[in-house]
Amino acid sequence: MTEDLDFGDGSLDLTTRIRGLLNELQPAMARVGSFIVADPVKAAGMTISVLAAATDVSETTIVRFCREIGVDGYGQLRLQLASELGARNSSKDFIGSTDIAADDTLVSAVEKIAYADTRSVKDTAKSLSMPILESAVVAIVKAKRCEIFGVGASGLVALDLQQKLHRIGLVSFAHVDPHQALVSAALLDGQCVAIAISHSGGTKDTLETLRQARERGATTIAITNSPRSRLAKLADLVLTTAAMETSFRSAATGSRLAQLIVVDCLFVGVAQQTFAESVHALEETRKAVASKRVEK
Repeated sequence: MTEDLDFGDGSLDLTTRIRGLLNELQPAMARVGSFIVADPVKAAGMTISVLAAATDVSETTIVRFCREIGVDGYGQLRLQLASELGARNSSKDFIGSTDIAADDTLVSAVEKIAYADTRSVKDTAKSLSMPILESAVVAIVKAKRCEIFGVGASGLVALDLQQKLHRIGLVSFAHVDPHQALVSAALLDGQCVAIAISHSGGTKDTLETLRQARERGATTIAITNSPRSRLAKLADLVLTTAAMETSFRSAATGSRLAQLIVVDCLFVGVAQQTFAESVHALEETRKAVASKRVEK
């Protein structure tokens, strides 16, 4: 159900915005951001001097941090945190901290995973810019070839997108081996699209591949949780995820789910733009593998 979501309106809550910027902040400001994300309830109750002492930074650093995340001063930061925490506390699915502790019951761990994953999906939907998503869809539809790159868990997402695009008849390839990715990127041109997937936006192999594709003139698209990352700066179009992780799943399950939401949005957008061809291709490919299914 989507009635609770404001897709692409940019109305991400403060902790989600901070989480997406952590990797790009200077170390002192990153300590402030990490403290707030880890315990927003505690942070909301702190004066600027207390927070400065708790994070071993100056009050001036906290003022700069507020400016960096788009908040007009520390007073507004506290008010916004308190308002968002109040809204969450009134939600029936809010369960406090989502970090999994050693003494959590299995039931509690499952609840926390479900909450974190649900938040990742909702926040990613909110973070997506519809004009940028539409531009990405149009670029993929027009491309003579689409190359998708990612390593680790992001590589699994790259393979998923390739499989989806291939099923509707688009020429697409996914590369999870860094050397193969670079070789393929070197053969792209201005009629091609290169999609790079990285949760952090700082994976060296993925950065090198997208840089190569950009130098060859391909339209470059990044799917990342860090909108100010190096990967984002290399891309013509940036599709931002908003993954919420727990300690046992860092840069794995939560990020992959958020990336898959973006992949599904891209796929559906492309399929809509090529509706008749996509429906025909899906039917033909379904029939091609029908004999491989075991009858009930």
